[in-house]
Amino acid sequence: MSKQMFVDVHVLQTVPPSCVNRDDTGSPKTAVYGGCTRARVSSQAWKRAMRVVFPEIVGERLVGRRTKRIPELLEEEIAAIDASLPAKKLAREALKLAGVNVKEKDNKTDALFFISKEQLKAVAALAAGGCKDKDAFRQAMKEHPSADIALFGRMVASEPSLNTDAAAQVAHSISTHAVHNEYDYFTAVDDCAPEDNAGAGHLGTVEYNSSTLYRYATVNVTELARHLGGESAAVVRGFAEAFIRSMPTGKQNTFANRTLPDMVYVAVRGDQPINLVGAFEQPVPAGTQGYVQASVRRFVEYARKVYGTFADAPEKAYGVGAFDQLESAAEVMPLSRMLSELESCVEKHVSGEEVM
Repeated sequence: MSKQMFVDVHVLQTVPPSCVNRDDTGSPKTAVYGGCTRARVSSQAWKRAMRVVFPEIVGERLVGRRTKRIPELLEEEIAAIDASLPAKKLAREALKLAGVNVKEKDNKTDALFFISKEQLKAVAALAAGGCKDKDAFRQAMKEHPSADIALFGRMVASEPSLNTDAAAQVAHSISTHAVHNEYDYFTAVDDCAPEDNAGAGHLGTVEYNSSTLYRYATVNVTELARHLGGESAAVVRGFAEAFIRSMPTGKQNTFANRTLPDMVYVAVRGDQPINLVGAFEQPVPAGTQGYVQASVRRFVEYARKVYGTFADAPEKAYGVGAFDQLESAAEVMPLSRMLSELESCVEKHVSGEEVM
């Protein structure tokens, strides 16, 4: 690979009345940006939604597990090698040597731990073979990370050498316009109540809002390829598809807010990632024409302004949706073709070919 590659994914997506991501009081999350309140969906919520659909897109083999039950998983792997071994004891010893704390009381790690299937097997093999070398265990914990570990990173407070820097970043999604949360007052009827009882069996309120969201994520392809090599192209494609198609599950049964994007703009860059949220620092004004068209227009104008002043235009730009407005900034095509074009572009970069 001759230089860096970054893949920026920009999405505009309308969401109807919903509570996609709530705070500790049950209210939809918000943020103040450009001097007014915006709807907000945290990056953590959307990354979780992405990880749920990721196995369906890239396959189970490339996906790890994030859990406190690492000792149990390791026991199973050791027992699969040799059922006569004291698997529980060996698993605890192996994790201690690797620098991962396990609590005596419940046989769980003291924090969530992200591990790939290959790493589990490598550590189990060392434990079953009687290895007592700390460096060997820690090396086994670092080699062969799963795609989601390479993308989203791993932090291990007890042993920093096991940390993995994330190759991807996901921004908090915010509405392109101002929002005001509203309340849905609801009642539920008791099916077995007597006929002369006209009251509700239950009543309450749910807070919600609706919005047109600007969503942004970026992948450092060069960093990703350092961990995954030739599988990076398929993983970048899977990351983009998961980001575009996923939806956090907050209150979905109540609101059925299963929308897809109105616009997708993917930029392949060789200099640095660029979040174009500045297009909406001045909120899109309310009106009878909705927010999508004005948001797309504002986005394209701002991108052109940034490319003309602070940064070069991307080496490649792909667009999905908003055909009449986006075609001046990108090659517009259906999503399936865009993902294939992106995968091919990344594959060329990883193999050392010129992208252009």
